[in-house]
Amino acid sequence: MRILISNDDGIFSEGIYVLAKSLINLGEVIVIAPDSEKSATGHAITMHHPLRVSRTKFFDLDIEAYSVSGTPADCVKLAVEAILKDRRPDIVVSGINNGPNLGTDVIYSGTVSAAVEAAILEIPSIAISMARSKFETFEHAGNFVTKLVEDIFEKGLYNNKELNETIINVNYPTVSEEEIRGVKVTTLGIRKYQNAFVERKDPRGNSYYWMSGEVMDLEQNESSDVVALRNNYISVTPIHFDLTNFKTYEYLKKLDLEKTR
Repeated sequence: MRILISNDDGIFSEGIYVLAKSLINLGEVIVIAPDSEKSATGHAITMHHPLRVSRTKFFDLDIEAYSVSGTPADCVKLAVEAILKDRRPDIVVSGINNGPNLGTDVIYSGTVSAAVEAAILEIPSIAISMARSKFETFEHAGNFVTKLVEDIFEKGLYNNKELNETIINVNYPTVSEEEIRGVKVTTLGIRKYQNAFVERKDPRGNSYYWMSGEVMDLEQNESSDVVALRNNYISVTPIHFDLTNFKTYEYLKKLDLEKTR
């Protein structure tokens, strides 16, 4: 099995090291990740300047690794279409992100977007996130996703195109192993923020702004990833890049939109 690993925290973050160290037991691991933190870049790709790629020594692991000057989506796209064009990965795993990627936050997440790019290229993908805390390191999350990858391939779940285009988004609780209550297959919850822009002045008197914000306490569906993580369950959410609203699609088809021309 050939496993491509990426992230949005940068190639020298602890999370990606722990993930690679765990997955190396399953086969050939190749790391291609941003050369610096690219959190909250969403699915941005680089079009107006070249991507710089450097072969990199990856901590104490004897694996192939490259740092890229672009975004997480750049890394996966570049890997599949250029660097590994004759060695197509069997699966892409993105993470371990330092912080959760729940609900509508997946739209902003570079971690999830790396996995989305793999799905667009019809490669199975997993995004794994866990906020490191005083209770835990990333090892347990790494072990869980390794077992998940193994289970997926043993059961042949990725033998059809539809599942190849599905991203599995995993969020791991930041509690001790004894407090984890199990695993739940979940839906995306709702994450909204009370954004506060702090205005400051530069030496020339021009305004600039820092954005900060706090997560709003919203009512959630009991099947959501937000509720699962809140109750100390590992959340496993299948997501897709097709953003079509099919209910509205059917409604609009009933309208005679030709009259609006």
